[in-house]
Amino acid sequence: MSPTLRRVLGKLDRGGPPAYAQIEERLTEAIAVGDLKAGDRLPPERDLAERLGVSRMTLRQALESLERRGLLRRTVGRLGGTFVAEPKIERDLTALAGLTQQLVRQGHQAGARVLSSDEGPSGQRTAAALGLPVGAPVFEVTRLRLSDGQPLAVERSLFPAARFPGLLSRPLDGSLYELLEREYGAIPRRAVERLEPLLAEQPVADLLGVKSGAPLLLVERTAFDVSGSALEFARDVFRGDRTQVRVESRLTEANLVESTLPTPSR
Repeated sequence: MSPTLRRVLGKLDRGGPPAYAQIEERLTEAIAVGDLKAGDRLPPERDLAERLGVSRMTLRQALESLERRGLLRRTVGRLGGTFVAEPKIERDLTALAGLTQQLVRQGHQAGARVLSSDEGPSGQRTAAALGLPVGAPVFEVTRLRLSDGQPLAVERSLFPAARFPGLLSRPLDGSLYELLEREYGAIPRRAVERLEPLLAEQPVADLLGVKSGAPLLLVERTAFDVSGSALEFARDVFRGDRTQVRVESRLTEANLVESTLPTPSR
């Protein structure tokens, strides 16, 4: 066992939180600060449990939780074991940028495989989001997004057909935002995004390479240009074990004024 693991996996505090929670917290901290790095292999469960003075069932409870959170990955077979997972992809909602740009910025290779591209009438929700009459034609592009060749998300984007004639005949395996800007002069400037957790169901689970019931993150987005016209309505489903969301909040002047007002007595 490495010196790092000996330090991290010392005896537990018997008067503290439950043993599995202490193990999970210690491993989480070791991964966060870089003591344990992506690809590092943990010792066998029997050795870890003995080192910590806990049952294998207690240890497994902590490891399974860390696996669900995407911090560890476990494989079976002769070369199997428990490994520190690759860092999660950060989905930054602070600035408007396509997934391709965000992946490249984080040092990953972005990829996309077109699953389908069709034209059809807009439903009520799509029409409302894009500011169109119900039934107006829209282009629907569904893609599997890849990070370093591995499935990350299933994107379903809808665009007003009248504004982007010939869109489906263009290359759709790169950045769609760059395509809209280059071919149509349409530049996304603002987006409204809503996040919702959900559980994987087939066939999305198969596309993302996860088990049925695995945690996913739904991001519903409407993107607008500088004039306020809607360019895109999208529903993207990300792997929960490979994605984290970053949001930066600021206190506005109005908030500052409100926070300094005296609290009314009751």
